[in-house]
Amino acid sequence: MKLTYNKHEKLKSQKTIEKLFLDGESVSAYPLRLVYLKHGESRKVAVSVSKRNFKRAVDRIRIKRLLREAYRLNKTMLINKEVNDYALMILYISKDMPDFELVNTKMKKALEKFTDTISKS
Repeated sequence: MKLTYNKHEKLKSQKTIEKLFLDGESVSAYPLRLVYLKHGESRKVAVSVSKRNFKRAVDRIRIKRLLREAYRLNKTMLINKEVNDYALMILYISKDMPDFELVNTKMKKALEKFTDTISKS
């Protein structure tokens, strides 16, 4: 199986993003927060870093790259649990610059919490 993060998997719809923040639920694995909402299409994912916490665009872009890579490597957890019709937004909420090991372990925890909460409901 290819571990890719293609165009069809990216959340870009402004309506869906607004609905996600209005009606969605969330799970946290500090410094990550995963906001999710069930919608009729295939799984869509977006990442975000606050401009308030990281003034320099270089830092925000670096963290977004780390988040996307950690998601790409760990999305098999969602595929194995057959979680396909959700919109996900992954937020980085800390004020410290992370390294990849931290982001990767916290992404695993956040995705585990997400799949557990989905399976319970």
